[in-house]
Amino acid sequence: MNIVVVGSSNTDMIVKVPHIPRPGETILGGAFSIAAGGKGANQAVAAARAGGQVAFVARVGDDLFGRQAILGFKKDAINVRHVVKDHKAPSGVALIFVAADGENSIAVASGANDNLSPQDVRAARAVLEAAEIIIMQLETPLETVRAVAGMAFGKKVTFILNPAPARPLDDDLLKKITIITPNETEAALLTGIKIKDDAGAERAAKALAAKGVKIVIITLGAKGAYVCSEKFKGVVPGFKVKAVDSTAAGDVFNGALAVALAEGKPLDQAVRFANAAAALSVIKMGAQPSAPRRAEIDKMLG
Repeated sequence: MNIVVVGSSNTDMIVKVPHIPRPGETILGGAFSIAAGGKGANQAVAAARAGGQVAFVARVGDDLFGRQAILGFKKDAINVRHVVKDHKAPSGVALIFVAADGENSIAVASGANDNLSPQDVRAARAVLEAAEIIIMQLETPLETVRAVAGMAFGKKVTFILNPAPARPLDDDLLKKITIITPNETEAALLTGIKIKDDAGAERAAKALAAKGVKIVIITLGAKGAYVCSEKFKGVVPGFKVKAVDSTAAGDVFNGALAVALAEGKPLDQAVRFANAAAALSVIKMGAQPSAPRRAEIDKMLG
């Protein structure tokens, strides 16, 4: 397996609204849909559709949502040998508001995702150690993230951490990360540096690099991404599109980035590839339904 994703799987329940409801506000008239989601699952599907050979390590409930999720992964040719059916917890669920301008607001009931443990990581050790690239997020327990990071670091496997949802991370974990991919909000939480422009992104990236992360990529939405590495520093521009739903843009970026790097693309070209995939994802509704196929990404880059 050249890419292994370890992380969350959710079923997204989506309501389209004119604007994100304020506290105490009820909004009528939004269209409702259900789509497969969860940051880990989104990244696995994005990587598979972008051309990667992908295995997924996760937990789902032994319920309708969990069974549907596994069927979906199989349709995208993802190895699900280490997707465990949890008999005690339900599958994860996310409730998502999507506003007319494409912005979103999300609440997650983690369910089985909270039970993804270092023991599950040990059970998947063979597939993890054979990977070229491992991707994780922060919708599963931090002890599990540490277990994977330690394994990847010991075996010199490229480890991408997408630090979302935002939470503080200790220096011992940061120095085991090959590539970290926060957005502006997450980078600000990790560094205490507010990002209002490219200079702010540069300062935040340097702060993370100083803690031992080899490559820092701060995603900047439609503007693209700020990259800080030994060989390349600067903004890789994004692509202008009319956004309808930005729910999975970051996840698609990470999945596509892993594919491009596994294929040996230089870092700036890999980020451009990921920017194209993310731009394509925001012009469709839903998380996994919005992940583009390889032909679409190649056409966008054309």
